[in-house]
Amino acid sequence: MKNFLEYFLFLILAGIVRLLGLNVSRRLSIVIAFMFYYIIPIRKQVTLKNLRKAFPEFSVSDIKKIAFGSYKSFSITLVEMLFIPFMTREQIENAIYCEDAELVKKYYKRYRGLIVLSGHFGNWEYIALSVSAKINVPFHVVVKSQRNPYVDAYLNKGRTRWINKIVPLGASIRKIYAELKAKNIVAMVADQRGPQEGMRVNFFGQQSSIYPGPAMLAIKTGAPILYGLTIRQPDYSYTAQISEISMENLPADEEKQIQEVSQRHMALLESVIRKHPEQWLWMHNIWKY
Repeated sequence: MKNFLEYFLFLILAGIVRLLGLNVSRRLSIVIAFMFYYIIPIRKQVTLKNLRKAFPEFSVSDIKKIAFGSYKSFSITLVEMLFIPFMTREQIENAIYCEDAELVKKYYKRYRGLIVLSGHFGNWEYIALSVSAKINVPFHVVVKSQRNPYVDAYLNKGRTRWINKIVPLGASIRKIYAELKAKNIVAMVADQRGPQEGMRVNFFGQQSSIYPGPAMLAIKTGAPILYGLTIRQPDYSYTAQISEISMENLPADEEKQIQEVSQRHMALLESVIRKHPEQWLWMHNIWKY
């Protein structure tokens, strides 16, 4: 019953977004941010704690400004995600400006097995949807299932509306490995906290536990990693930044290779976050331990 009620409210919000249109909904999304930052605070203290650790040199007012900006950014992303099922293919192709889309196609043709990696930055859903539509090559998108199965089905319907396919995060690593060996493009978001005893890398000066899956898959299969982020502009348009994670000059030991590749992609993410800190999802408790 709880799942159904949540889904009903979710559909009401989706209906409002569709009725108002995407541009109006983006502007009004600040209401959602205000509600969950000021009125019914959700993960506010985690957000502030993370920002204080990442930017110890920033003033209290600067930290609070970035924190609320992160809530605004996530609220914009939320209404954009709700609107995906109502978009045309042309609209999703034009959702981001990406000079490097052909780079993805070039790597796909050359290597026949490619990892497209991203972080919870800007609108992370757009990168796989838009680039795959631009180059007309499906992405096999690794996603974490939502607790509510109805909401999960709604989101996955949008993710697979055109040519992309879903690989559940809970699936065996062998399933993802098989997609790469079948010369497919695998897309995933990998910037959240790993297990307490897991591999650690430096992220904003903190030793941070991460999931080494993308780096391990790249090492095991020889598939290159392209790292892509969507940077939101003041007019709500997006510019995509895609670059290769270097696999050169790695240590001889395989575990250290995986750690080094993980460090490289997290360092790239950090460099972009430092330029646009409000566009990352600071609500996640990445430094829980």
